Amino acid sequence: MTKTTRPFTPDWVSSPGDAIAEFLEERDWTQVELAERLGYTTKHISLLLNGKAPVNEETALKLERVLGMTAAFWLRYEAQYRAALARKDEENRLKEWTSWLDKLPVRELMNQGKIPKCNLIAKNKPEVVKKLLQFFGVASPEEWEKCYGSLEVNFRRTRKEQSDVGAISAWLRLGEIEAEKLDCPKYSKPKFEKAVREIRSLIVLPPEEFEPRMQQLCRESGVVLVLVPSIKGAHVSGVARWLNPHKALIQLSLYGTTNDRFWFNFFHEAAHILLHNKENIFLDEWDSGESLESEQEREADQWSREFLIPSEYEGELAQLKSKNDVVDFAARIGIHPAIVVGRLQHDNLIPLSWMNDFKESIGF
Repeated sequence: MTKTTRPFTPDWVSSPGDAIAEFLEERDWTQVELAERLGYTTKHISLLLNGKAPVNEETALKLERVLGMTAAFWLRYEAQYRAALARKDEENRLKEWTSWLDKLPVRELMNQGKIPKCNLIAKNKPEVVKKLLQFFGVASPEEWEKCYGSLEVNFRRTRKEQSDVGAISAWLRLGEIEAEKLDCPKYSKPKFEKAVREIRSLIVLPPEEFEPRMQQLCRESGVVLVLVPSIKGAHVSGVARWLNPHKALIQLSLYGTTNDRFWFNFFHEAAHILLHNKENIFLDEWDSGESLESEQEREADQWSREFLIPSEYEGELAQLKSKNDVVDFAARIGIHPAIVVGRLQHDNLIPLSWMNDFKESIGF
């Protein structure tokens, strides 16, 4: 395991007052005499010597005239001193925040190279906290709670038991980071509707051909499509959300995804963007199990079903009993046979064990 090199941070911090005290000792001056020369009270001199009063521009210029070092020297000394104090305070706060690590998939993020690897022993935990705050782009665990920990109330889940919010927040953040790298115009619903129709025509192509084209079509309409590996404990297959009023995000995990599920998931998330409001985060799980779906989830499901296999063809599905039937039907309506098989299995028109050789795994 790669060891993280920690910077040297001494326990002591030298203030400009230490340098002033040395000048007093060299010149055999008392604090009273220095106060008279600078035009300050003895109380203020005491505060300067103890690092309690800052060296501002006026004081720096006076020290330059009285002690000889330049004003720039005193101001730089003061800035370094205050920065060192801030670092010490930061170290103490990071130590207090280490319990926050229990909420997050730290090892997973290390293994994915998102934060540096290290042993999670007590002395290393403050630095891990710092790296995770930088990863999430927040100042403290309290801000993380506001930005990510509280997102649970916006999740539109597909089953009763909630997944790990820390894992979900990490997966969502990975999508945000990818989306931040991509510029796109403001969202246009007509353009996205047109893009989705064109993307349907790509279904029969292999991933290396359809993926870059569908990402381009989405981006040109103001929707960023990102593929992000799953995070253990998140149990998510995809999410539709708005990063701001003008930029939407569709994020897919591809966990155990075959092409029939991939296309259904994508068009399901596209339906959320087209049909539903911008405040919610529509988070969908790998396997919904016993459903606790909202009306919005049911709408997205139905939209995706009908978009892939329009309702006027539904009556023909029960007649598809052979592979040749499936291939001919899929070719006629312009989709991959795997999608037809997935639909037949879902509707209990064929056993789950039939025709699975049409399905192809889609991975990273």
